[in-house]
Amino acid sequence: MAYGYGQEDCPVARALDVIGEKWSLLILRDLFRKGPLRFQAFEAALPGIAPNTLSARLKSLEAAGVIATRLYEEHPPRYEYNLTEKGKALGPVLKALHNWGEAHG
Repeated sequence: MAYGYGQEDCPVARALDVIGEKWSLLILRDLFRKGPLRFQAFEAALPGIAPNTLSARLKSLEAAGVIATRLYEEHPPRYEYNLTEKGKALGPVLKALHNWGEAHG
């Protein structure tokens, strides 16, 4: 997160520092559901997200080691985004959120 919670002794706060910004969990959801995606695919799947916000979230998740990029076109540079092992470890978290949303949302 841009500012973070400043609670380094709390694992929940540290997790939210990585995945707690608006759109981040939905980006991860789409990577789990669809596999590697390109920027335009995220834009299509996430109506209402501004391109600069999407770019910032992708950079933040990449910096945290949750996603990785693969260059698929050099001119202009274009990337495909995929989950890392660290990102894949969030699978049970997203599944639990899905189940909670089904039951209580």
